[in-house]
Formats: sequence, structure tokens, C-alpha cells
Amino acid sequence: MSAYEIEIILSRQLADCLTVPVFLVDPEGTLIFYNEPAEVVLGQKFQDTGPMPVGDWGTSFFPHDGEGKDIPPEELPLVQTIQNKVPAHKTFWIKSLKGKSTKISVTSIPIIGRSKNFSGAMAIFWDNEIIG
Repeated sequence: MSAYEIEIILSRQLADCLTVPVFLVDPEGTLIFYNEPAEVVLGQKFQDTGPMPVGDWGTSFFPHDGEGKDIPPEELPLVQTIQNKVPAHKTFWIKSLKGKSTKISVTSIPIIGRSKNFSGAMAIFWDNEIIG
């Protein structure tokens, strides 16, 4: 991660310490990290998937609404944050790489450093069944 801005490096450190699932993307939307709690929900370790462009991660986890209709990547909070550089939130369903459907709520935030440059974004999400 040495090629990334310090804000991204520190965000990854933070994500590693959190007990909630976290996605971290660069300014182009490439998924550059997800933490261990996210691995449980997604059904695969980050070391096995590695970095993924938005076109891959935006569809790999099969985001869909309550009726099973696919949600296009541009409607996902993290993609909206990358495009608009503002926080976003949405509740929807995903299907893990192991086939388990989970209703999640996602809040994404832009990562903007002291230099005022957009360094990427972070999404924190949780399984709605866990919190009721």
C-alpha cells in the first residue's frame, strides 16, 4: 500500500481494527481492501480476491432489492460516493460468493486529506439481521 496517500493507509489500519465490515476503494473505485468481518459476510478472504475494479466488485456480490431485482453499480452507496465525493447510504440485499443472501445497510464516506485531495472512499456495512 505504499503507493497510496497516507489517508488511505490510515483508513486501512482503522478498518483492520473494526468489528464491522469495511470496504476501502481508491479514487477510481478499485476495491483495495476489505477487512475480516467483511470476509465473513462476503464469503471470501480479501487475499483470495485481491483488488477489484468497480465493475467487478459492484456485481460480484450480487446486490439486489427485496424482490430480487439487481441493483446496478451506480446505485450503490460506495459508487455514489466515488462519483459525487459525498456520503451515501442504502439498505439492500447481497448474495455472498458462497450463495448466502444477506440484507445489509451500507454507509459510505469520502476520504479527503488535509491537502483537500480526494483519496478514495470507505464503506461501513452491517448485517440487518444482527442488529434487528
